[in-house]
Amino acid sequence: MGDDHFVSNSHSNSSNISCIAVPHNRLPPNISALARLSDNLESIVDSTDFDYFPDAKIVVNAGREVPVHRCVLSARSEFFKNVFSAKDRGSSAAASSSSVAAPRFELKELAKEYDVGLDALLAVLGYLYSGKLRSLPEGVCVCVDDACAHVACRPVVDFMVEVLYASATFQISELVSLYQRHLLDILEKVAIDDILVVLYVANMCGKACERLAGRCVEMIVKSDADVVTLDKALPQHSVKQIIDSRLALGLDRPQQFNSSASTSHFPDKHTKRIHRALDSDDVELVRMLLKEGNTNLDDAFVLHYAVAYCDAKTTTELLDLGIADVNRRNPRGYTVLHVAAMRKEPKIIVSLLTKGARPSDLTLDGRKAVQITKRLTRAADFFKSNDEGRSSSNDRLCIEILEQAERRDPLLGEASLSLAMAGDDLRMKLLYLENRVGLARYLFPMEAKVVMDITQIDGDATEFPKDLASSQRMTVDLNEAPFKIKEEHLSRLQALSRADSIHRERHARITAHEETKVHGTPGSTKPGIRQGQGGVRSVWNIFFVVVHIDRRGEV
Repeated sequence: MGDDHFVSNSHSNSSNISCIAVPHNRLPPNISALARLSDNLESIVDSTDFDYFPDAKIVVNAGREVPVHRCVLSARSEFFKNVFSAKDRGSSAAASSSSVAAPRFELKELAKEYDVGLDALLAVLGYLYSGKLRSLPEGVCVCVDDACAHVACRPVVDFMVEVLYASATFQISELVSLYQRHLLDILEKVAIDDILVVLYVANMCGKACERLAGRCVEMIVKSDADVVTLDKALPQHSVKQIIDSRLALGLDRPQQFNSSASTSHFPDKHTKRIHRALDSDDVELVRMLLKEGNTNLDDAFVLHYAVAYCDAKTTTELLDLGIADVNRRNPRGYTVLHVAAMRKEPKIIVSLLTKGARPSDLTLDGRKAVQITKRLTRAADFFKSNDEGRSSSNDRLCIEILEQAERRDPLLGEASLSLAMAGDDLRMKLLYLENRVGLARYLFPMEAKVVMDITQIDGDATEFPKDLASSQRMTVDLNEAPFKIKEEHLSRLQALSRADSIHRERHARITAHEETKVHGTPGSTKPGIRQGQGGVRSVWNIFFVVVHIDRRGEV
């Protein structure tokens, strides 16, 4: 198919790329025959009826296997022809007259420099088989932010650059041209941090994407992206090109940099030394450098650097120094929490909120931290159901933590019916809540860990410790007789009540999400982002049935 068949559907809730569908009976006979051939070949990719015929498999991340036909891919791509020929030559000596299992090819070995996801691979394979671009699966190019038009948000950019890189690697020049053109069309609407991703991939694609790379450089030169951000995101030759262009335009003055006042993008030598110490996870060295008095954590925007590039433990240790403003804005107008929202690491976000970070603060373009994370998160990932005992994605946890924080901690006001049934006896209340939180830790370890970090709960739960085979004595002893109310009992009751309330609110939100997926927006005939399968509900529903059964076995 030529470029005339390449269209962008910008009027729907998803940004997709597809071919214009024309009924076969309205086409000239020769064109109709080609269209039917294209559809037949595409059905090989889509239909399970052909699962027994492939002679090779491409293994994607998490072990997912995609069956392929070497003759088709070899005819369409010189890259695959060479890969399959080399594999055949290497295995011919070991082959016997008996049947040999279909060879497996790891996608990360075929496309080594950049991660290509399943959806991008299927888009490329669909083009190789059918010669036309396919409609995108629902939710792949849609973020979680309801205010987004889904034309140039991060899920769109990620999908586009993955297909672009895979097409360039597999030597499919016409597909490279199509996706490069589409990226150029939306580039003005792409966030500057996402343009860095586009430039990184365009550089890997070589001369075929020179036009795209050049346009990205032009936009980054005129942006507020600082040198530290560029160093972390781009190869050195691209960073040098951008810096040289800025200097030529008079946009940067590295010799006159003062981190507390200048608009220059260059950090001074004292800030660089602190960055190197953080890169080595050496908070003690940071403390020593600060004692020299040449800079401080706020003026050097050290917390911004730590939450963006350091691990959670180092960031927490830095916060524990207690000498930095967690709501400090950097020259780009981002607070520390805004940067953490881009990082999407739940532990770091919890640490910042614990230290007083304000989730309601806005960026210069009017976004809160939760909106930043939503704009970076694929709807397909966010609404994907989780099996019990398996961790939720960091994206989903971060969004839920930030949404909870925005409600200003309404955690202690509600008294559940089942808690009231436990009576006024404090020990019964504690036992009840210990069991609820303990079961949550067993069934949903990642979510429970984040909740316990928020509420600062220590010790194993009474009935359901993390390791069921070795129940340990809890920090607050409920078995002593006679039982006496102590301050630690009241503190733990408060913390457990907060954790229990977080779980309840999470359950209510996920149930609402599940209803939206199955039935669409309440009061609307429009389907949800992803249709439910057989009315399957979140495993959290099962959890909340279990934990509402009291010690007598009654609901």
